[in-house]
Amino acid sequence: MTDRASTLLSGRRERLERILERELKPPMTGPSSPMPPHVREFLCQEAEDLYWNELEWENITDEEALDDGPITQLAFPGFLAFVRGLLLTEVMPDALAPASPRPQVVEDTLGFLCGRVVELEESLATGGGDDPDKARSEMDMTSRLIDFVLYRFHELAPAEIELAEAGGHASA
Repeated sequence: MTDRASTLLSGRRERLERILERELKPPMTGPSSPMPPHVREFLCQEAEDLYWNELEWENITDEEALDDGPITQLAFPGFLAFVRGLLLTEVMPDALAPASPRPQVVEDTLGFLCGRVVELEESLATGGGDDPDKARSEMDMTSRLIDFVLYRFHELAPAEIELAEAGGHASA
């Protein structure tokens, strides 16, 4: 993760801590064995692939677009479900495997998303490439996606999410 991406991520966390007036704790990892590097890399790549696929689908269809822009939660349903799965701490009693939370992968994914926002900011600063409106929309959606992943990662309660949202989007 670049310095700018790291600064962006720490700034988002600090903003949430100020709004919620509490320290954000990392999720519990559980009793599972350490994750081999190749598994971590595979899961990170899966998250990135989901991001790119859902972003491209939204660009093609504008399915979740409103006057104010796309609704991020609806544009990235598979990605957000994948993140929830990576943070799962309990499973149904009849599940074939125990819960195996992987917050390290979610942290890596947050780094990827922050890096993407930085890339898009730099692109927009130099004109936005071939389609500045598309770059701005991607940046806004990705920035909002960071918020939603942080809410899940730090297990914010619905009331805390409302409070954070009322405090304004982190990208604003």
